[in-house]
Amino acid sequence: MRARVLQVVLDPQARQRLMNVRLVKPDLAAAVENYLINAASSGRINRPLSDEELKQLLLRIQQPKRDFKIDRR
Repeated sequence: MRARVLQVVLDPQARQRLMNVRLVKPDLAAAVENYLINAASSGRINRPLSDEELKQLLLRIQQPKRDFKIDRR
């Protein structure tokens, strides 16, 4: 059922990107999938999302990277 809903709410390029993200960061992919399924079931998504829109969603959901600064003396 999850795959069917994602097939409806994502265009082919976005679906491929999500599969690639799932290989590298499964927890981020699961969070995006859950968001998309909830949005589709509540009617907030009424057309397939493009790859660019999925990129924006990934950036919003992803935790900010931490910068480490090492001082050598």
